[in-house]
Amino acid sequence: MEKKKFKIPHTFVIIFGLIIVSALVTFIVPGGEYNKETLEFSYTQSQPQSWQILTAFYKGFTRQAGIIVFILVIGAAFWVVNSCKAIDAGIYSFLSFTRGLERHRFLRYIGVNNVVIVLIMLMFSMFGAIFGMSEETIAFTIIIIPLAVSMGYDSITGLAMVYVAAHVGFAGAILNPFTIGIAQDIAGLPIFSGIEYRFFCWVVLNLITISLVLWYANRVKKSPQKSPLYNEDSYWREKIELQKGETIDYHTPAGAWVSYVVALVVLVLFSVFHWHTSIKIGSSVFDIPFLIPVVTLLFAFAGYRGLKKSVHFFVLYLLFFTIIFLVIGVMGYGWYIGEISALFLALGILSGVAAGYGANEIVGKLTEGAKDILSAALVVGLAAGIIVILEDGKVVDTLLYRMSSAMADTGKSASLGVMYMIQTLINIVIPSASAKAAITMPIMAPFSDLIGVSRQATVLAFQFGDGFTNMITPTSGILIAVLTIARVPYGKWFKLILPFIILLIVVGFLLLLPTLFLELNGF
Repeated sequence: MEKKKFKIPHTFVIIFGLIIVSALVTFIVPGGEYNKETLEFSYTQSQPQSWQILTAFYKGFTRQAGIIVFILVIGAAFWVVNSCKAIDAGIYSFLSFTRGLERHRFLRYIGVNNVVIVLIMLMFSMFGAIFGMSEETIAFTIIIIPLAVSMGYDSITGLAMVYVAAHVGFAGAILNPFTIGIAQDIAGLPIFSGIEYRFFCWVVLNLITISLVLWYANRVKKSPQKSPLYNEDSYWREKIELQKGETIDYHTPAGAWVSYVVALVVLVLFSVFHWHTSIKIGSSVFDIPFLIPVVTLLFAFAGYRGLKKSVHFFVLYLLFFTIIFLVIGVMGYGWYIGEISALFLALGILSGVAAGYGANEIVGKLTEGAKDILSAALVVGLAAGIIVILEDGKVVDTLLYRMSSAMADTGKSASLGVMYMIQTLINIVIPSASAKAAITMPIMAPFSDLIGVSRQATVLAFQFGDGFTNMITPTSGILIAVLTIARVPYGKWFKLILPFIILLIVVGFLLLLPTLFLELNGF
């Protein structure tokens, strides 16, 4: 009798299994909590979780409601954009442009595609390092995955270009307000002090990451069957081949002009009320008068030019300026998921109008897109159930207390290493950077004074510990969302990314050691 080959369980199965394991932990680990004012730990009555595993999905769904709605809106908007063949036209145009660059001997020698990968990764890494890009990578995943496959790579390369790059930047943060800002404030340090060494760390982490991604990408390009996602990527390859077989009817319907006028009127009004913008990069604020009016003028010119070519290029310009306003909104006006969702919903509606769809057809397209991405939204809610079980079981603070107690009798290097590992392990349970900073830094900062480790080094340990495991923990709704969108099974992702995460953790510890033995500015 032929043995059945082992099949990696579905993501839903893996996460539900982790919920059960978390529930078992609540029977073994005693309950405990920190006093919010004195930060003293005390054991409390344990709250073992049993049948509550069946309510964890509901509680997780309500907890992650913002990200779930964001995912549904993103899926809906891009379904409309894809339905009018704008992304296809953009990919064909981009690939044609890159082939043209191969005429230059130097670019041909180093590889045009290599340059494209490096530039895209550096851009997203900077976004992660400067303003903490994380949730926003969900929107870009839908664009970059088909682009990467069209270039001859696989979905892992696409995820590396966007998701991995942004989160390596997040881990090696230079000015990230969600990690560095909160942690340094709690530790009583000048906000964003020690930036020089953090910039060095960011460079080192990116050199390692980009080098490995280029090696992997070129290996896949030479032999596509070597990709561990070769079978799964058939979805993208078939989609791209199907689109290649379709001819794009380049035209500009009347609705495109209506969409252009509506968008321009809205932007003009926005310019009137927001003619002055203050861009926040870390603790620095840059006042930029007429930023919105200038961008509006650029849209007026680019949109008109796109309309003269075809509706496809006009929709691409809509997408491009949506991303521009996303960056301005996040850095200048503190936009978060709600505002970004509204921005992409507007993109979907305006794209539908531009394509000549009627109101009912636009609603139908939006609904189809939401249905297509529904599984990603559902798995985010399920993953949040892991944290719900551990918190309701009153074991999170107990685990933190016991791990911090392990540092009592160790030397400087070992203590810093233990702090780093504690932050790394806690991140698997509490992926929220701000929440983890609020819980751990009031304990770690005073303790670092007792053992002779600088508070700045403690913050750096928190920063690395918070960032690296974000790319592997199943409790991260963002990770689960991008994997589901990319059609990448969590089991395969875990197996592939684990050696890279271990490498980053080791490099992170090596980067922590100079803070103990060298005089570094801010440390």
